[in-house]
Amino acid sequence: MNDLSTALLRIDIVTGPLLYVVLGLAGVLLVFLLLRAPTRTWIVTVAIAIAGGVGIAGVTWFVVVTIVDAFGMSPGLVSFLWFAGTCTAVAIALANLRKSRLHRKFIAAASVVLFVAAGTLAINAGFGLNRTLGSLFGITTESAIALPAVSGAKGSGPLYQRWVASAGLPVKGTTGSQVIPNIVSGFTSRPAGIYLPPAALISDAPALPLVILLMGQPGNPDPSFVAATLDREAATHSGLAPIVIVADQLGEPSKDPLCLDTPNYGSAETFITTDVVNWARAHLNVINDPRYWTIAGYSNGGQCAISLAVKHPDLFANVVDISGEEFPGSEIEASTLADVFHGDQAAYDAVKPLNLLASKKFSDTVAVFTVGSNDAGFIPGQQRMASAASAAGMTVTYWESPNGGHALPAFTDGLDEAFAVLYPRLGLAPPTG
Repeated sequence: MNDLSTALLRIDIVTGPLLYVVLGLAGVLLVFLLLRAPTRTWIVTVAIAIAGGVGIAGVTWFVVVTIVDAFGMSPGLVSFLWFAGTCTAVAIALANLRKSRLHRKFIAAASVVLFVAAGTLAINAGFGLNRTLGSLFGITTESAIALPAVSGAKGSGPLYQRWVASAGLPVKGTTGSQVIPNIVSGFTSRPAGIYLPPAALISDAPALPLVILLMGQPGNPDPSFVAATLDREAATHSGLAPIVIVADQLGEPSKDPLCLDTPNYGSAETFITTDVVNWARAHLNVINDPRYWTIAGYSNGGQCAISLAVKHPDLFANVVDISGEEFPGSEIEASTLADVFHGDQAAYDAVKPLNLLASKKFSDTVAVFTVGSNDAGFIPGQQRMASAASAAGMTVTYWESPNGGHALPAFTDGLDEAFAVLYPRLGLAPPTG
């Protein structure tokens, strides 16, 4: 990837000027396409185009969101309005292809592309999770990060008690990417995002806790969100924060390997629990003790996190499930049962976290479950999960992000809440209370 393409893929499409430029141009072109001689024929044509655009949007939305339930949730009213507006603008552009001059036909055809781009960017900005062009298309643009040497340094007692920050401690941590070899699993993944906190960036760095974070689907192993949370925590804790691997449990954003080992999608579970874990031990200056290891995730990754924590308590004594799906493939349960489990309901039920929790007991696992307070599709599942985890012996925190939805606020608020809970547990802050 050359410097120009990398720069283009890193363009901010949520808060940067590109979003507003595209929306502005789309608005100008829509006005241009509407401004024709106000004959009765043209007025009727516009009315039909508007009705057709809204009608097609409504039917498509109902089928995809309600009947098929392709997203496992409703994307919300604002997303529908942008979708309906896009369909309507495209219909008006197509209406301009009839009985018009060549230049108007050309502008109308070009407008279709711009209208679709504008609608896509606007809907994406509403969720806020894909912040660059690269992330929108599932392309990692993080530069490779230089990893400090593994010191193997050990100490007794919580880090917050024995750590003294040096004068040269950086103000913030740093992010980047690393390719994690799939030596055991053979699972194809994108480069992992890496976050190194300030305390990891100095010559006498201590061994630090480890977090493996898994994003949603579609999603990208983007470390910027967790970096923002942990930089704030580090600023008030002498530079201390966990080292984070944002691992890619998807491989391809359009597919969901379910965080399982399956013939259909490969050995995603083995990739996380063996390849990523082995790589972390060999290349990162982390405390090699499951008490200081956390598996965390958002949405699709949240389901992965609780599933892997229950299956592998020898690796993870802490779990963070932010707006997680209730079980693998919950948004497409029927097709998952047929395609992955070949109709074997017992085999499918055996991998569902609620059933796994009911069959085990945990004496030293801390679990944090968060969800948007207005995320009606995910609140019941998160409440059931928190209750089951508590019944299984885990120390549970359940928290709702005020009006977080199933979007960026729920994710970032969830991270903030989770690490507020975990910092004392990880030895990075004094016990609360």
